[in-house]
Amino acid sequence: MNTQKVQKNQYMKTDLNLLLECLKYQMDCPLSQKEALITIYSICQQNSEASEYFREIGGLMFINDLAKSSVHCIVKEAALFTLGIIIESNVYCQQTLCTSALFEDLILFLINKDSSVNLKRMAVYVVLVLVSNNKNGQTYVRDTGCISLLLQLFRTTLSTSEKNLSDENTDPCYQLWSSVCSTLCACVNNPQNDNQNICCSVFPYAKECLESCTVPWIVRPICSFLGLTVANNSYVQKYFVSIGGLDTLAKVLLELMHDSSLSLSSMKLAVVVTKTLDACITNNSAMGVVLAKYHTVSELLKLLSNETLSTGEKISIILTIGHCTEVCEENQCDLLQNNGLPLMIQVLTESQDEELIKAATFVLQNCKQMTEQLSLKLYDNSLNVNSAEELDMPVRKSCLQDYWKKAEEISHRINSLEKEHDEYPVFPGCTAGLSLNSKTFTEVLQSCLHRCEPHRVILEAEERYRGELLRATAGNKILLAPVKKERLHKEIPTFSSKKDSFQSKGLGNEMCSLAMSMPPLKKRRARKDFTTEEINWLLKGVQKMGNHWNLILWSYPFQKGRTSVDLSKKYYRLSECAAMGLCLVSVQCP
Repeated sequence: MNTQKVQKNQYMKTDLNLLLECLKYQMDCPLSQKEALITIYSICQQNSEASEYFREIGGLMFINDLAKSSVHCIVKEAALFTLGIIIESNVYCQQTLCTSALFEDLILFLINKDSSVNLKRMAVYVVLVLVSNNKNGQTYVRDTGCISLLLQLFRTTLSTSEKNLSDENTDPCYQLWSSVCSTLCACVNNPQNDNQNICCSVFPYAKECLESCTVPWIVRPICSFLGLTVANNSYVQKYFVSIGGLDTLAKVLLELMHDSSLSLSSMKLAVVVTKTLDACITNNSAMGVVLAKYHTVSELLKLLSNETLSTGEKISIILTIGHCTEVCEENQCDLLQNNGLPLMIQVLTESQDEELIKAATFVLQNCKQMTEQLSLKLYDNSLNVNSAEELDMPVRKSCLQDYWKKAEEISHRINSLEKEHDEYPVFPGCTAGLSLNSKTFTEVLQSCLHRCEPHRVILEAEERYRGELLRATAGNKILLAPVKKERLHKEIPTFSSKKDSFQSKGLGNEMCSLAMSMPPLKKRRARKDFTTEEINWLLKGVQKMGNHWNLILWSYPFQKGRTSVDLSKKYYRLSECAAMGLCLVSVQCP
């Protein structure tokens, strides 16, 4: 198996060397160069090792120079696309090309009047892979002015007719605009940065687009861009609300909900708009009052009742309801009037998904405060029912009188649920009907119908341990029992007792058997150097999952015996090597 892998890698390296030579010696034949580039990116696509080798033999920089120097448009397009594929598949290639000089070259492609729409799209694609999950790239795109050019393309690429096109997959201008949206999303996300404040300058144009067109291929990219740009940024959130952006999103949701009963795509798009609404008011719930006049909460409850929703979509909707009702009395009343509380209680009591339970609990906590306040209002109104001020109460408050009587009953229901959960504790979605201690732990979990992953692992480990213990004791034909400390001191007064007295009490054989049954000391693990493939898996895992070493260990086929601690130590050694300017792959860090 290893021999086949070595041969395959050798063939790959030979092919890349030949293709690079073909590029160098076919400068007068653009079609041959294009075919060679297509073959190169087909080899390097989703193959980090091939991309890394191509970088080592100088292929990456040659294609970079070819994209700038070639006079043939088809070669420029193919070269840029190949660069993007290689950068996307290998983090070292991304770090090598992430320079202000490359961003300036890409700007020239975008502002050149002779550049075709497709060539501009390829240039935008390279920007996308350079800034994705890359703080340095997100800094360069801002400092070089590239992000300002992207925002200009966002505003000017689509015309009115193109917003209503029937087939978005065949229109080159729409494809360029969609690529620009994706790149802007990458510029403001992971990590979030100052680019959010810059990107909010196009909010008025995005608002106009949503007002004039609600087709999915326009609404989806804009909502993704808006949601990431306002996320966790109070300044940007307030600006979006000040220009009427939140009102526009609420109106779009209403329009989509009118079509959702007839169209599955409208229902799915309504969920996308809901997530954007939530991003606009998260950590700034006071802005939820804007949504009250559109009865957004009642529309969200209708959307939540759809049976085709996934668990993730339900979580998004319930969290949005929670943020809407957190401090806004109008939205709280909307929740009461549309039977939102029984729905939340149903989710809490019937769901087995931990995140869904947390979301429903969040809403119920808001409801608890709300029902207590409504109960107090009922008492106050009973004292002042004849006052002129009460007779002049706004219509909104007069409508609440029918629901005030239910407030106390609902509050009692929520309190009983809390007591029930305190009495019968909940574990990461795993429920047990008895309190747990060291004696009942195994019995209770074995009888549980919905065991969570951590408890399942604990039970499996315990069963393995018991099996090993039984095998060990069966080999010695003796069942060991713990010897109490008092008995041991009584039967063995001092270590200087005579040998025959020690053996006469039968303890010698027992202690000997105990020593024989004890597991041998563990030998130190044999040293296994990290292979290049393992290093690539480690870096790719950190890029995708962060410093979750166990997840990375389980996600890739590392060598047998490799542990999460090994991965952690190796990554930090690689980071230290990178800080000293060394090539990470060539350095043999233990």
